[in-house]
Amino acid sequence: MRKIIHIDMDCFYAAVEMRDNPALTHLPIAIGGSSQHRGVISTCNYPARKFGVRSAMATAYAMRLCPDLVLLRGRMDVYVRESQKIRQIFSDYTPLIEPLSLDEAYLDVTDSPLFGGSATLIAEDIRKRIREELNLTASAGVASCKFVAKVASDENKPNGICVITPDKLDAFVRVMPLEKIPGVGRVTLQKLQRLGLKICNDVRSYPYERLQQEFGKFGAVLWNRAHGVDDREVNATRERKSIGVERTLSEDILSLDECRQFLPHLLDKLEERLAQHKEKGGNRRKCSIRSQGVKLKFNDFQQTTVEHKQHQLAPEYFYTLLEQAYERSKGRGIRLLGLHVGLAEDVPVEQLTFPFEEPDRKNYD
Repeated sequence: MRKIIHIDMDCFYAAVEMRDNPALTHLPIAIGGSSQHRGVISTCNYPARKFGVRSAMATAYAMRLCPDLVLLRGRMDVYVRESQKIRQIFSDYTPLIEPLSLDEAYLDVTDSPLFGGSATLIAEDIRKRIREELNLTASAGVASCKFVAKVASDENKPNGICVITPDKLDAFVRVMPLEKIPGVGRVTLQKLQRLGLKICNDVRSYPYERLQQEFGKFGAVLWNRAHGVDDREVNATRERKSIGVERTLSEDILSLDECRQFLPHLLDKLEERLAQHKEKGGNRRKCSIRSQGVKLKFNDFQQTTVEHKQHQLAPEYFYTLLEQAYERSKGRGIRLLGLHVGLAEDVPVEQLTFPFEEPDRKNYD
C-alpha cells in the first residue's frame, strides 16, 4: 500500500508578499491583474477570498467585489527561489517528489524509515519545517493514492492536514463532489450534472458503457476515481510537455492584421522561455519540438486552439496557424492571443537550432 503526501502551499505568492511586508497581512491583496480593464488575478490571500475574489478572475470584477483590493505585480524570481527551498525540504524525506507547480507537489514516502514510517508524522514535520524555516504555511493531504491525497490537502486549508487512512478511503470518496476530481472542469461538471451525477456514488451506479460514450477516455478515469482507484505512481522524473506564451489585450482587436502585429513580441518571449527551460537542465538539457500552436480567446470568452505537428520549429508557421484560428472568430473581437510549442521525445540540445527567440506559456487548452 502506497503512502502518498500532497503538499499545497497556502496562497503561496500572496503569503510570500505578506511575509516580506507585514503591513499587508490583514489587507485583501491579489497578485497579478495590474490592468483593471483586462487583467486577471493570479492568486489572492484569504482576506480577499472572503469577498469572493478568486484566482483566474477578471481584475475588474474582483475590484467590484472588493473595492479595497490591493493589487501587486508579483515577483516571480522570489517565488521561484522560495519554491526551491521548499523542494529542498522535501528532499530530506524522500527522493520521490513530483512537483505540480511552484507551490504544490506529491511525495511518495512508502519506503521512508523516518518517524517509524508514519506518513502522517512526516507530513506534519514537513509543514513544521516550512513554517519555522520559511515563515510560510502549507496544507497536506495523506492517502494511499495521488488523487485522494490531492483532494484531502484542500479539506482543512489553510495550514491544516487531512489524513485518509485506507479503511476510510471508500467512505471519503463515495460522498466526494465530482468537481473535486482533478480534470473535472466547468464544462465537464455541467455535463455530469445534466446526467444527474453530482457525487462519486452517483457515478458508481451509472452504467460504465454510457460513461465512455459520454466522456470518451475520461469516462474510464471518472469511473476509477469514483471507486477510489488511482494507480499512478509519483513521477520523480516528470518532464514538461509544452511551453507557451500568451497576452491578454487591453482592448479587443478586430482584424487579422492587428493580430499579426503581436506575433514578433510573443515569439521573443517564447524563445526566452525555451532558453530558460534548456538552462535548467544545463548543457545536457533535451528539448525537441513535436508541435506548434496558436490560441485565441474571443470577447465572449470562448476560445480556440489550432495546433499542428511540427518536428522543427518554424516561426513563420505561427502566422499560418494564426490565420486558421482567426477564421473561427466569426466577427468576434479578440481579447487574448497565445503561442505554444509541444515538447517531444528528448534529444540533446546541441542538435537543436532556434531561428528566432522563443516563447513562454504553460497553460493552454
